[in-house]
Amino acid sequence: MNRRNFLHVTGLAATGAALAPSAFGKTRDIHKAIMYGTVSLGEKKDASVLEKFEAVKAAGFEGIEPMSHMAQTEVLDAFKATGLKAASVCCNTHWKLTLSDPDPAVRKAGLAGLEQSLKDAKAYGATSVLLVPGTVTKQVSYADAYKRSQAEIRKAIPMAKDLGVKIAIENVWNQFLLSPLEAVRYVDEFESSWVGWHFDIGNVVNFGFPEQWIRLLGKRIVKIHVKEYSRKKRDKEGPYAGFKVPYLSGDNDWPAVMAALDEANGNLLYKGFKT
Repeated sequence: MNRRNFLHVTGLAATGAALAPSAFGKTRDIHKAIMYGTVSLGEKKDASVLEKFEAVKAAGFEGIEPMSHMAQTEVLDAFKATGLKAASVCCNTHWKLTLSDPDPAVRKAGLAGLEQSLKDAKAYGATSVLLVPGTVTKQVSYADAYKRSQAEIRKAIPMAKDLGVKIAIENVWNQFLLSPLEAVRYVDEFESSWVGWHFDIGNVVNFGFPEQWIRLLGKRIVKIHVKEYSRKKRDKEGPYAGFKVPYLSGDNDWPAVMAALDEANGNLLYKGFKT
């Protein structure tokens, strides 16, 4: 996607978001942000952090979600220059250095990655870190992923509390935490308000219904990702093709989703950012 198309598409998304409250019968204080990792300026592969921030600002977003482990000074300068806010910080190590890995050394490095993410979030003024807690594979059983990831996250909770930054678990296609009841249990077992959920609406549609997850997760939801998904397109072209549809043309029941968010989280959610 080149810069012109990026601005056009995100501009349409911003317009859709602006129209949504009246369409759904309620005005909400939702702030729009975008993940830094999804921003591309076309063929300009060497675009600077500032250039990407400027494109995001021009597209109408209020915030951005930086990756962890970026050059803090460069990121802070870009925030200052554009006036964008930090929606959250995405842990840059959680896929490669998983907290569910059989090797204790890998898990230790993954924990260090989470801790750096928390420090970055504090520096940028973000209130949460997006974390993929682990993956289930042929070599990593479901039970082991559950036990190992919880053990490592618990080690980071004191830092999260000291910094005032929440650890927000995201539901992704990692073969793990596949039901809302399990998602609730996983978070509650930490017995800490510093662990919550970064709920991805589109990621659930492949095998469930977002509004049902939202009602069960409730105030555990710290931030949301807003994505569309089409089961019809998935069935014809493969699972990832399901994301490649315009908003309101997939299988998300958006009025039901928004009503569930209203019921589950109230004003707490809408004072923050969605990405």
